[in-house]
Amino acid sequence: MIPDYQTLMLPVLKYLSDGKEHTKKDLREALATEFKITAKERKQLLSSGRQPVFDNRVSWACTYLKKAKLIESPKRGVIKITPAGRKVLKSNPSEVNNQFLLQFEEFREFFTKRKADPAVDKTQTKELVKPPRETLSESYELIRKALAEELLEQVMKCSPDFFEGLVVKLLVAMGYGGSLAEAGQRVGGTGDEGIDGIIKEDKLGLSQIYIQAKRWEKPVGSPEIQQFAGALAAKNAEKGVFITTSRFTASAINFAEKVPKNIVLIDGDDLAELMIDYNIGVSEEERYIVKRIDSDFFEQ
Repeated sequence: MIPDYQTLMLPVLKYLSDGKEHTKKDLREALATEFKITAKERKQLLSSGRQPVFDNRVSWACTYLKKAKLIESPKRGVIKITPAGRKVLKSNPSEVNNQFLLQFEEFREFFTKRKADPAVDKTQTKELVKPPRETLSESYELIRKALAEELLEQVMKCSPDFFEGLVVKLLVAMGYGGSLAEAGQRVGGTGDEGIDGIIKEDKLGLSQIYIQAKRWEKPVGSPEIQQFAGALAAKNAEKGVFITTSRFTASAINFAEKVPKNIVLIDGDDLAELMIDYNIGVSEEERYIVKRIDSDFFEQ
């Protein structure tokens, strides 16, 4: 029998206990051996028919452990245990599951989709029974949030030049201008005068939008927004988009709202959501269609 993803969490930590980097492929093989997964079970697919059930469950076990900061992915397809993960193993837990992971603030923020609340009862084990459609909706949102965080991780590993090009591609996909060749251009680099890209607001090119892209981990403050506003003024431009992989400080947001120029701020969370919505750096894995009775069909 294929174990559920929560059952796999502790074995994943134990496999990574040597502190070395391991590929996810090697992890799957080791767990398949440990749980005596048959060749037939390894071939069993999800209802979408696009991924093996066992591989999917191992992947989710790793995802949840990553959200709790117990393991990390130093590069694509590779995972290793963190100091926090070693501390968990040292405590010799009988099992590691979602309820266990709720003790970690990062996981609570991810799993509950809200800021950690010290009043949360970590010992509570019963969950409300919800209608299937509500459960499906919440599961979709959880999958989407996990994908968004993985997207940002991948973007942060790319070069600044690649990121600037990505931003132009995203805006083109959102409908600005026409084709990529006609609508947008990347102009970042030395001497870019605070402008990383230019894109046509419409297919006729009657107006242009100037872009500033920052692949940063630190927050973007008001000085950077002021500099961008100055660059727009130098270009006699009225519209600009400032995109970052991090977030904007309150003063930066306040300045953008008050400056005469029309400046739109897109932080890392918004960027990842837009990339998912417009299929930039992602591809469709599976699709479920929920149907209902067509009352009109049965009218006599």
